[in-house]
Amino acid sequence: MKNKFLDASIPKFLLVGVGNTLLSAVLMILLEGLGYWPSTAIAYVAGAVMSFFLNRRFTFRSQETMGRSAVKFALNVAVCYALAYSIAQPLGGMVLGAMGFTGLWLERLTKLGGMGLYTILNYFGQRFFAFHKSA
Repeated sequence: MKNKFLDASIPKFLLVGVGNTLLSAVLMILLEGLGYWPSTAIAYVAGAVMSFFLNRRFTFRSQETMGRSAVKFALNVAVCYALAYSIAQPLGGMVLGAMGFTGLWLERLTKLGGMGLYTILNYFGQRFFAFHKSA
């Protein structure tokens, strides 16, 4: 039985995600002097632009209009970003802080956790909302 949540789009999404993640991670590190929220936000906007075009055509082969899919994609990215990093910051601070991490490494590892959570939320948001194929 085919699982409704797992299909051929996952490897394509992950491939696009590797490029997106590398771009975002490099930007976060380059911009870390700006602080947690500005550095992650700028990095995700840049990665999201790349991700939109690649996932729209390559991963999900969306037939929706550019404008409609762009609005849905932007809403999805904003919600996933806010959720992922709002969860990662306090949870990472608590768990990693208890493990003895402080300062810059605490922030970096917390961002890494946020990236992982964002990726999971974003896949399902793009697949079932932003680029959802109507039946």
